[in-house]
Amino acid sequence: MEDSEDHGVRQGTHDPRLPAQFRKTMGEATGERALTRLHSMRERICDSLSAHTNELVAVVSRLVNQGKGMLQPHQIIAEYNAAIPEGEREKLKDTAFEDVLRGAQEAIVIPPWIALAIRPRPGIWEYVRINVSQLGVEELSVPEYLQFKEQLVDGSTQNNFVLELDFEPFNASFPRPSLSKSIGNGVQFLNRHLSSKLFHDKESMYPLLNFLRAHNYKGMTMMLNDRIRSLDALQGALRKAEKHLAGIPADTPYSEFHHRRFWQGGCLDDVSKEMSDGYTAAAVRQGLKRAETGFSPGSSTGGEGAARQRPQEGFQELGLEKGWGDCAQRVHETIHLLLDLLEAPEPSALEKFLGTIPMVFNVVILSPHGYFAQANVLGYPDTGGQVVYILDQVRAMENEMLLRIKQQGLNITPRILIVTRLLPDAHGTTCGQRLEKVLGTEHTHILRVPFRTENGTVRKWISRFEVWPYLETYTDDVAHEIAGELQATPDLIIGNYSDGNLVACLLAHKLGVTHCTIAHALEKTKYPNSDLYWKKFEDHYHFSCQFTADLIAMNHADFIITSTFQEIAGNKETVGQYESHMAFTMPGLYRVVHGIDVFDPKFNIVSPGADMSIYFPFTESQKRLTSLHSEIEELLFSDVENTEHKFVLKDKKKPIIFSMARLDHVKNLTGLVELYGRNPRLQELVNLVVVCGDHGKESKDKEEQAEFKKMFDLIEQYNLNGHIRWISAQMNRVRNGELYRYICDMRGAFVQPALYEAFGLTVIEAMTCGLPTFATAYGGPAEIIVHGVSGYHIDPYQNDKASALLVEFFEKCQEDPNHWIKISQGGLQRIEEKYTWKLYSERLMTLSGVYGFWKYVTNLDRRETRRYLEMLYALKYRKMATTVPLAIEGEASTK
Repeated sequence: MEDSEDHGVRQGTHDPRLPAQFRKTMGEATGERALTRLHSMRERICDSLSAHTNELVAVVSRLVNQGKGMLQPHQIIAEYNAAIPEGEREKLKDTAFEDVLRGAQEAIVIPPWIALAIRPRPGIWEYVRINVSQLGVEELSVPEYLQFKEQLVDGSTQNNFVLELDFEPFNASFPRPSLSKSIGNGVQFLNRHLSSKLFHDKESMYPLLNFLRAHNYKGMTMMLNDRIRSLDALQGALRKAEKHLAGIPADTPYSEFHHRRFWQGGCLDDVSKEMSDGYTAAAVRQGLKRAETGFSPGSSTGGEGAARQRPQEGFQELGLEKGWGDCAQRVHETIHLLLDLLEAPEPSALEKFLGTIPMVFNVVILSPHGYFAQANVLGYPDTGGQVVYILDQVRAMENEMLLRIKQQGLNITPRILIVTRLLPDAHGTTCGQRLEKVLGTEHTHILRVPFRTENGTVRKWISRFEVWPYLETYTDDVAHEIAGELQATPDLIIGNYSDGNLVACLLAHKLGVTHCTIAHALEKTKYPNSDLYWKKFEDHYHFSCQFTADLIAMNHADFIITSTFQEIAGNKETVGQYESHMAFTMPGLYRVVHGIDVFDPKFNIVSPGADMSIYFPFTESQKRLTSLHSEIEELLFSDVENTEHKFVLKDKKKPIIFSMARLDHVKNLTGLVELYGRNPRLQELVNLVVVCGDHGKESKDKEEQAEFKKMFDLIEQYNLNGHIRWISAQMNRVRNGELYRYICDMRGAFVQPALYEAFGLTVIEAMTCGLPTFATAYGGPAEIIVHGVSGYHIDPYQNDKASALLVEFFEKCQEDPNHWIKISQGGLQRIEEKYTWKLYSERLMTLSGVYGFWKYVTNLDRRETRRYLEMLYALKYRKMATTVPLAIEGEASTK
């Protein structure tokens, strides 16, 4: 077993990876290993009942007395604290009794029963049910627990057959790590496992040989040609090439020895002599030229000198083609790496080798929804961090692709296409333009393809929650458009968010291309109980389509990129976004018994950064955009109220608490305003500036409309005029970068108060500029920030504690100005170590190569799973998509 950890039970069934539920422990007396039985959760609760009967009865009775319903972790702990006096709780600390209660993620109460979903560790779940009247405890399987939970909606268990989705049988024989720390490091585990499996003997190396022989681009053969048909021939050719390369200067361009024939006893001997005599590289290349013509010192027109020359094969004749490197040294390193790999396979060497060979030249990135453009769109509906992420991503990717292609010795122009929706009604943006070059790149474009129906092209913006009926036709149109643009099949397709991931899935399935998924945000975690009560959300959000699309895409993907561990598996207290899809129910639609496994080696953490040309530390004075300061001061401090800014700050010298996000419920900017309004001391210390929404036009988004009204109501309720500045969404990223730095000059802070944030790009931007940052403890920011060192975590559900932390920080900064500098520098150091686009692009290109390789040489394409997904898509998703209303009349024009 590659990894091991005492996981006990996964999702209510005994973990097949642990032999007979036993684990090895050291015998205390003898030091010998002994087999110790792992207790199930049911047994632990029964033990607790025996040892702490009164306490457990008191707690579960209080829970059941809440009546039928669902209790969240904080409610369970609150009832525990209320039922057991503090002194008694101290005795129960670290007991199985407390572990069970603190591990419970939810409690389903249907008197006299209470069912608990217990999560001992990330990715590990157990389910039990307690009869409070009889003090009986039983363990539940996943379907049994979900069926019990459905009674909250249906009132009684369903007797008819219910569709259950279970992807686990398809992955039963597939390798999985078992250490929680391995989650998100899929490629390392995969290389380690499959290297030992595939390369255990010489014959098993043939998939690697075939993979190298299959390499070509638009008819151009790369790496190996058909002269090499066996491993012996490959090793022989590599050794000959290595010998040839040892005799020429390291900087000799590949083009100078690719087609040339080498000579034994002639030029190679003479070249070696010339090198030892201190000849220049140019002189040595002249020697190679003599070798090509058959002339060498000691021979005139033939005779004995010529007779002793024995022509040896050139690189191409050896069977080696372009792609090994751009110069003798790099070719030699690549050949040496492969020889070592053939001799003694090692996972890191395999990954390094796959990272050096040419595999990715054409990339397609899908992001259909919203207004995708390079300027004047941020703050529009459904348009925010994802757009920024992708534009920064492609710049870094293109640079990395160009560098690798050059180092591989190839003359190939890479292409990256960002495919999004074309909007004929573009509202002054470039969203109506079919093809747009991405600034700062040479070979990257935005390709826009419209949504269409049988009545014609859909002209206007459509909410991301209502795109589902258009995506199948859209996929076909995209396939046609990218074939025309690339004149080749893409090597990698990357999906973004639910709609982009579904289109990427359909496209990759159709073309047989490596498929990568990036969720950004999975809506199921943003809207509590949106699975159980999906029918209440359906008219506005259409979660039946979205959650199904998410399941299809994440199970189809060859690899999944996340920005943080939290996104996959949360932390000790909170459930991860993907983890929440392991098991859930949508009553009347289906039950998901096993939706995704967070231990799956397809998961990889690849954290993005901020554009360093825009976001850089405030201390870099020579780069500061001081010419923008008058505009920034107008934004912040002018006494005028207009469509760009509302409310006027009285004391313009106070530090600023700054926040910038979309105006929606989850981003919780209204929660920040309420937090600020309820704390008079915080108002004395600092001003509040929020950037969100658009005062100049009425939003079409219902949620944004509601938040707009709530913001005005809160400002009036707490009489915040004079303390707050509300600025409309700012679309100039360059000025936004200087705005962060200007607030640094004022010794302010950035606050990101989201109820949940998958990653937190604005957190990265603020920290990159040196602005001390307070961010939500729910989601990615909890991982980005080291609390008290590089920033602070806040709980958006506990406003008083969050505001007290802000007061404490600013009071401390008043007493000791170095405290502000300390946190600022801590943030900058954290960014440099982990969150840059260069690190991101290097890792993404390596992942593409590794997963592409394993997909080619193994069953990693998971054909069985994909046939199952085809059925789910055809029989379930397509029918649900037809229930989503199309654009209202007047939104479409005849094509």
